[in-house]
Amino acid sequence: MLKLLTQVIKVHPQKPEKEVMAKAAEVIMRGGLVAFPTETVYGLGADALNPRAVERIFQAKGRPADNPIIVHLGDLKQLEILTNCVSPRASEVMKRFWPGPLTLIYPRSEKVSPVVTGGQDTVAVRMPRGKVALALIRALGRPIAAPSANLSGRPSGTTAKHVFYDLNGEIDLILDAGPVEIGVESTVLDLSTQPPTILRPGAITTEELRGTIGEVALGKQCQPVTRSPGTRYRHYSPKAEVSLVKQNAWYEIGKLIDQYIAMGKKIGLITRLYYPHFDSSRVIIKVMPRGLGEYAKEMFAALRELDEEGVDCIIVEEVEQKGIGVAIMDRLLRAAAH
Repeated sequence: MLKLLTQVIKVHPQKPEKEVMAKAAEVIMRGGLVAFPTETVYGLGADALNPRAVERIFQAKGRPADNPIIVHLGDLKQLEILTNCVSPRASEVMKRFWPGPLTLIYPRSEKVSPVVTGGQDTVAVRMPRGKVALALIRALGRPIAAPSANLSGRPSGTTAKHVFYDLNGEIDLILDAGPVEIGVESTVLDLSTQPPTILRPGAITTEELRGTIGEVALGKQCQPVTRSPGTRYRHYSPKAEVSLVKQNAWYEIGKLIDQYIAMGKKIGLITRLYYPHFDSSRVIIKVMPRGLGEYAKEMFAALRELDEEGVDCIIVEEVEQKGIGVAIMDRLLRAAAH
């Protein structure tokens, strides 16, 4: 079977060209797959109301069929297609955080295929704030189903180059608007529980949500998180084995490096401090930004870059679990799950 010739088109991140958006919307309308930037990561989009097109997402990514896909909206009118049940609390949250990196869980309408929801009776929905994403959805005039644009289990793509590396020949088109703004996927919030439950941490923090709707619980403390995309399987993993260590644990890092070197392994180290005493021929050091926001933006790229360097194992220093640091640690813990 011949593979697709994946086309890459440059697009302005703030003022996406109408003709480019029209072309991308046409590809999706006829059942094709288009990768596009959101403010969080690059998404792999298909017509959310076309089950066959959505099935192609699963095939291209190698994604398990029971892993639900987030549906992206261009306006609130499109929400009426996806659900018949929007609570006053949901309206309050949407007013505060949409467009933005927050996904909400709703009972799905009959118009939403179980293919999109992983066979579940709920649908995950958000309205992105990225200009390209919004322009594409509005040009199509229909919701777009879009998980992250990467091979299943791999680090999410935060540039068009990452998407091309993973999915060239499997999808129709990539819209290249440069690096994304945030770098980690959206927060997923289930409002059907009491208190509401964060099923996946993201750029919208627990503190922000509590400031709007009061008490919020974390998914591991409540019901199973099967309603949320990106929580049921090993995710965000590079090819190399990932090990986490405490911040500033110089002795532990050195001991781990010595063990890996004795095993003949090439090592990558992701840290916010520089360690010049480590053997540069055996240890490739990726120094990350001190600020958590910038760290999040560069995290997946750092994992991918070390893979490209051919390292066998990656040591990552933990970050403080506050603000977006909770989402960073969630992704790193999943990447390190062996």
